[in-house]
Order: sequence, then structure tokens, then C-alpha cells
Amino acid sequence: MSTVLITGASRGIGKASAKLFSDAGWDLLLVARNEKALKSLSEDLCKEGRTICYKSMDLSDPSSITSGIDELLSQGDTPSVLINNAGVAWTGELLSMPLKSWQWVVQMNLTSVFQVCAATVPKMRVNGGLIVNVSSHAARNAFPQWGAYCTTKAALASFTKCLAEEERMNGIRACTLTLGSVNTSLWDAETVQSDFDRNSMLPVEHAASALLHLAEQPSTQVIEDLTLMPATGAF
Repeated sequence: MSTVLITGASRGIGKASAKLFSDAGWDLLLVARNEKALKSLSEDLCKEGRTICYKSMDLSDPSSITSGIDELLSQGDTPSVLINNAGVAWTGELLSMPLKSWQWVVQMNLTSVFQVCAATVPKMRVNGGLIVNVSSHAARNAFPQWGAYCTTKAALASFTKCLAEEERMNGIRACTLTLGSVNTSLWDAETVQSDFDRNSMLPVEHAASALLHLAEQPSTQVIEDLTLMPATGAF
């Protein structure tokens, strides 16, 4: 039986993915900040016969990540798939952005991924596995008011490619799921101001299906990037 570790698992794409992977027979290691939501989700999925372990941690706090991941991995099986899904956004003029907000976006969208990988991947090398980093088409395009988000997603795409090259000899594959706009709670965040039509966005279930598709690829191949966009082309 396979095990997947998902960050940002208490809502949005992460929650939809946890449910879909559980339905497909996977055991789960779940990470999110909201412990109450994690507990509720875990209890629901355990009813389906899955083995669920979870750890509440704040990925914006770099000092808590390594110990938190170590504790989580000590509870369950080593994951064969790691999905770095957690992320944030901040909108506004790039050079007017407070340094603290810049550092928060960089920590959440890039540095925490590095930290989770550094704590998890060495343990995956015994049996090999797959890392999927959830990216955005903002990695390839420049959008005014979204400078920090674009920058971190571009860096994440590069990080993933470098990681794939270094870990190939260890039987570890790495890829990105590059998404257009998805209807998640990110759009409700106080740090995001937008008036996009959310009805035109991808539903979280479609993103989750794409993640499962990537995870189910045989170990002899890898889809280096899967790009999923709304048919309307909405950001």
C-alpha cells in the first residue's frame, strides 16, 4: 500500500487531494496549520479504512518544520509521494511590499518546500518516490500586483528541476503541477485583492485529479510538468 504526504491538507486542493487519494486506496500523512480541521478530516477518512496520520504545523515558521516533519514520519510509513501544496499570495505594488510580507511569501511558497523536502526525501531514497510541487502559470508570466507570487513560483519551478537532477540517482523523481486559477480560499485571504470571476476557475477536485494522475505514473517514467488551465483562460 502506498503513502502520500500532503501539505496544506486542511482545505482547498490539499483537502480534495486527501479525499481523492484516500478513495484510491492510499494511506495519508497530512500537514496543515489548522489542527481542528486536520483532526476532522482524518476522522472522516479513517472511517473508510485508511491509515491517517497528521501534524499541525505553521510552515511560515522555519524553526518548526524539520522537527514537525520528523514527528509526523515517525507516526506512519515513509511516503512514496510527497505533495508540496501549501502556498500563499500577496497583491500590491512590488516595491511597496513590506519586507515582512515579502519574507512570508518566500518562506511559504519556496523555503518551506525546501525544508519539507530536506526532511522527507532522504527517508524516501530507500524505496524511491515522487515529489510533486504545486506551481502556477504565474511562474511563466508577469502579472502586475502579483510580483512576489510570480517570483516564488518561478523559483519553485527551477528548484524542482534542480532537485530532479540531483535525486535521479537515488530513485527520486520530481515534477510540477502548474495550475491556472483554482477556486480556493486563497481568493478570500486578507492579503489578496482581486475581482476575478471565480465561477470560471478550476474546481479543486480537478487539481486533485491531476495530482493523483501524476502520483500513479509508473516509477520508470515521470511527467516533468503537467499544466492545467481553465478553458476560459482566466488567471
